[in-house]
Amino acid sequence: MRTERSHTRLDRVFARLDREPERPAHVGMPRMSRHRMVLLGATLAFYGAIVWAVVATSWLVRLDWQVMFFRPYQQWPELHAFVDYYVVLGQRGPTAVMVAAWLGWRSWRQHTLRPLLALGVSLLLLNITVGAAKYGMGRLGPHYATEIGSNEMWLGGDIFPSGHTANAVVTWGILAYLASTPRARRWLSALSAVTSLGVGLSTVYIGTHWLSDVLLGWAAGLLILLALPWFEPLIARAEARILTVRDGLRDRRRTKAPVPAPAGRPVVVRPLTERAAGTVHEPVTAGRAARSPVYLAPGPHTSRAERSPVTPVGSRRPQHTDRHPRGTTPAPRP
Repeated sequence: MRTERSHTRLDRVFARLDREPERPAHVGMPRMSRHRMVLLGATLAFYGAIVWAVVATSWLVRLDWQVMFFRPYQQWPELHAFVDYYVVLGQRGPTAVMVAAWLGWRSWRQHTLRPLLALGVSLLLLNITVGAAKYGMGRLGPHYATEIGSNEMWLGGDIFPSGHTANAVVTWGILAYLASTPRARRWLSALSAVTSLGVGLSTVYIGTHWLSDVLLGWAAGLLILLALPWFEPLIARAEARILTVRDGLRDRRRTKAPVPAPAGRPVVVRPLTERAAGTVHEPVTAGRAARSPVYLAPGPHTSRAERSPVTPVGSRRPQHTDRHPRGTTPAPRP
């Protein structure tokens, strides 16, 4: 009786992944539509409003201090262990490795480098924009605040905007940006928004960021995702350049590969009767080297039949005293 192996959940997941079509025809490059332009303008205005509210030491700064004195990690200490692990979803190294592994599989499956190049461009923009804002405004964090009620700006800090929040928005939002269907894009957009906002609130809970840092980091990451279609032509040119270089290297390897020598013409074997009749032997072709003649050492040479048998040294076989070489007279027996 033949029994079938029960498929595990991992087997079903890989079976579902294998059904994804290669180079889906319905997947196109996102464009800067009117709806996207409106969202980009609104997010940019929100970004400027947060910066102005912090620089002007408005109600948002007072709210930052109130949350800081509230000390959420002391109000809900049972959440501390979970938050310590959850905040890793906003760290650059672990999230970039996980997302790059998934997008690398999609690039191999769909035979395109666009997913990996889009991730690389978005992370490069994140480092440039968020890094410049951090060191340009130089705000200190809650643990290093010097004066109660101040905005702590231009004091050599690097906390504004929140890098964890912006990285979570970009890293998980790129999955929604590269989704194959509109439904998957909507679900992944909502999931990335909730994840990034949760990462930002986790930093506020621990006390490493102000609340305004999280709001500005969320806006900074969203600006990168909304502006990414402007860089699609650059991504396409980079992909074409990389594939051209790859094809050139392949052609160069093929030309450098040694060409095998053509096989020689086979030698025709003649019967002995034809050889005795004086037929001309065909010359040996270049594909098969001729045997070199055998040279014997000078001196008299005896045939094998004229040699006397010799028993090896150490052998258990008795000596052959009754054998004599040919041409000699054996001694008479008594």
